[in-house]
Order: sequence, then structure tokens, then C-alpha cells
Amino acid sequence: MFKFFKRVSTVVSSELNAMLDKAEDPVKMLDQFMRDMESDIQEVESAVAKQIANEKMLKRKADDAQAKVEKRHKQAEQAIEAGNDDLAKRALENKVEQEKQAELLQESWEQANKDSNVLRDKLDEMKKEYQQMKLKKDSLQARAESAKTRTKMNRTMSAIGSDESKKGFERMEEKVLQYEAEADTSEDLTHEGRSLDEEFDKLNNDHGEIDDELAELKKKIGKE
Repeated sequence: MFKFFKRVSTVVSSELNAMLDKAEDPVKMLDQFMRDMESDIQEVESAVAKQIANEKMLKRKADDAQAKVEKRHKQAEQAIEAGNDDLAKRALENKVEQEKQAELLQESWEQANKDSNVLRDKLDEMKKEYQQMKLKKDSLQARAESAKTRTKMNRTMSAIGSDESKKGFERMEEKVLQYEAEADTSEDLTHEGRSLDEEFDKLNNDHGEIDDELAELKKKIGKE
């Protein structure tokens, strides 16, 4: 891959591992690779545009030279019909020169046309490869983000399950149990104090009822 890109060679697992070993961010590095590829594509697009412009210029000059060849040929015929052999000879001499120039321009255009086709094919392949690597970059970035998230979660879970955390929970549990025990003891003391008072109140009430009943009974039998 990247056989057409001068700044980026390959993006494979070994390179990702190397990035991680160097504490480089794979997501940022992949974005940089894509920017480099985009820059290379832009350079090739510029070269293709210049080559096409040069090709068109050569084609126009070759066509113009060929048109002059045909023009001089007709002029030579016209001069011969007019009986002006000297003029016809001059036209034929210029025709020969134009033929040589047209031939050279045609060869140059054909070569330029081949070069343009090569650059077009190269550009098309670069763009296809860029799209493939863009998809791969998106996949690798998603995997990198997923790995980061899993690592963060694992570290969090590890911290939650650590001995220090467990000891902290145990201490808090002991405090809660202590609070509960203190609350129960306070309730028991309150209940005991309240029960003792209630017994004395009951005793006093019982004695009062007995005294009243005794007085009533004495009254009935005339002992009072």
C-alpha cells in the first residue's frame, strides 16, 4: 500500500504498536497520514493539469503545422497552374519544412499524451487507495477509541476492587454498625426508664383503688 505516496509508506499493526510504544496517539497519527496523502494527491493533480495543458498546446501546434503543409501544397498547385514555377518551388520548400516541424510536433504530442494517460491512471489509483485507507483509518480510530475506553473502565474497576477500597468500605460498615448499636442501646435505656416509671404509677394506682375499696367496705358494715 501507499506505493504512490512519497511521505507515507505503510500503516499496519506493527506501526500502530510502535506508535503506542512511543506514547504517540494513533488517532492523531492516522489523521496526519491522511493529510500527507491528501497533499500528495493535490501535487499529482497539479502535475496532471500542467501535463494536459502542455499536451493540448502541442496538439494545437502539430495541427497548425499540418494545416500549413496542406496549405503550401495547395499553393504550389495554384502556382503551377498559374505557370509560376518559381513560386511553386518556394511553396514546396516551405511545405517540406512544415512537414518536418509537423512530424516533430506530432511525436512530441504523442509522448505528452502517453505521459498524461500515465499521470491520470496514477492519480485515479492514488484516489482509490486514499479512499481505502480512509476506511481503514476510520476503523483503526474506532478500535483505538474502544481500546482506550476499555482500558479506562478496567482501571476504574480495578480501583474499585482494590484492597484499599475494600478496607475503606469495611471501615464505613463498622461505623454504621457502631451507630446502629448506639441507637439500640439508647432506645433500650429509654425503654427501661419508662417501664420503671410505669410500674410505680401502676403500684400507686393499685394502692389507691384498694384503699378506696376498703373504706367503702367498712362503711357498709358500719365499722367506720
